[in-house]
Parts: sequence; structure tokens; C-alpha cells
Amino acid sequence: MTDFLDAVGLFLVFEGLLYGCFPIVAKRVARDVSEQPDGFLRVAGVASIAIGVAVVWLVRG
Repeated sequence: MTDFLDAVGLFLVFEGLLYGCFPIVAKRVARDVSEQPDGFLRVAGVASIAIGVAVVWLVRG
């Protein structure tokens, strides 16, 4: 559970950096993402999950 909370904390740090340091970029990214087709977002999400699992597996292995 500690690892999960660490991961949530790091996510919030990176998300906060994006909005705190680069608010214009964050708005542009949100606009661009909303214009993408659902299929593209689904593939990008699954690819992101796979890459994240692979990184954790390599680091922990």
C-alpha cells in the first residue's frame, strides 16, 4: 500500500508541475486531447499502461 501511495504522490507532483509551471501548455494539451478520436485515446491509454507495467517490472525485477 505504501508503494501505491508513493505512486499517487508522484503523479500529483508531476501533474502539479504541469499546471503550476506551464498553465498555457496544459490548456493546449487538454484542448488537443479533447479533439482526438476515441480509438486513438484508447490505444494511447493501453500503450501507456503497458509501458508503465514494463517499467515497474524492470525496476522491481
